[in-house]
Amino acid sequence: MPTLKQPPYTYDIVGSFLRPAGLKQAREDFAAGRIDRVQLTSVEDEAIADLVQKEEKAGLRAVTDGEFRRAMWHLDFLEALEGVEHVDAERWSVEFKGPKPKGAQLRFSGRVDFGADHPFLEHYRRLVRIADGYPTKLTIPAPSMLHLIPCVRGKASYQPIERYQDEGALFDDIAVAYQHAIKAFYDLGCRYLQFDDTSWGELCDARKRAAYEGQGFDLDRLAQRYVDTINKALEARPADMTITTHICRGNFRSTWFSSGGYGPIAKALFSQANYDGFFLEYDSERSGDFAPLAHIRDQVVVLGLVTSKTPELEGEDALVARIREAEKYVPLDRLRLSTQCGFSSTEEGNILTEDEQWAKVALVRRVAERVWGQSPLG
Repeated sequence: MPTLKQPPYTYDIVGSFLRPAGLKQAREDFAAGRIDRVQLTSVEDEAIADLVQKEEKAGLRAVTDGEFRRAMWHLDFLEALEGVEHVDAERWSVEFKGPKPKGAQLRFSGRVDFGADHPFLEHYRRLVRIADGYPTKLTIPAPSMLHLIPCVRGKASYQPIERYQDEGALFDDIAVAYQHAIKAFYDLGCRYLQFDDTSWGELCDARKRAAYEGQGFDLDRLAQRYVDTINKALEARPADMTITTHICRGNFRSTWFSSGGYGPIAKALFSQANYDGFFLEYDSERSGDFAPLAHIRDQVVVLGLVTSKTPELEGEDALVARIREAEKYVPLDRLRLSTQCGFSSTEEGNILTEDEQWAKVALVRRVAERVWGQSPLG
């Protein structure tokens, strides 16, 4: 077993936290022109400093900024890439089983790249200063999301620019852009980076698979293109940097948009993607059983057994039993525990209170310490 504590940790988090009321008001005031960017940033800094203190108090091994500077977990990052633009839309690009986010889409306006002025660089600098030496974790959307949103979900309206008439050029540019992002964040001190990804959640869903196949997509080929693009991006990962992924089936106002076990994607993703670890949703029957974990190679699997969607606390004994069940497929020293997703993938947040949120985090820690004790795994 490893002798050094390194991520992912035995009890860990996906990344986002509920936004405090004062921050929500400040973002609303900024949008309305009542405060300027400097004033908003000051409110964000204060809210993140308070969050980091709470994360440390909760015993988390690495802290995030809660995604407090974002409206959404993915679009803020993707829209700030060179060659990518936001497009208003009548409806969201995928159908949630409940409340609906405001419509949005992406389009390409030029060569995709990660520029030196990307706002997430300053976001991370500020987190590092606030954390003051405490380990940090950064989450960004996965490379596959930059293809999925405009080219797959938005196929009906997608018009490739001249550079991307050959889709291979698009995948190559996405991979290189992420290589640049990995290097830039590493140079700022990031050693724990996570790619959040709902594309694989959609490819687990039988109804979505049928719909996409009906539009002419070869989903096995698409999955391979996504893995190849991810792996090309990961070629830029230094040896002392951990890069994980979180596979999600949707997380908006405690609802979701995909359902289905990992079987359809396990061979492509688990057997081929060169991530250091997988944060996997397993908080409900919608995620299927643990059998697909047999395709995991030597990576760490973070079991998302505790839901972030509802306030009720899971039974500790039941959680321990599920970890033991997963151990049939992945050795215990490569298993970890977390919530199934963040608490606020968008600024609206899931339907629970802040106290209930921290009770979930505390539950994850208690169960992890029952299973792994004061483990050198972290």
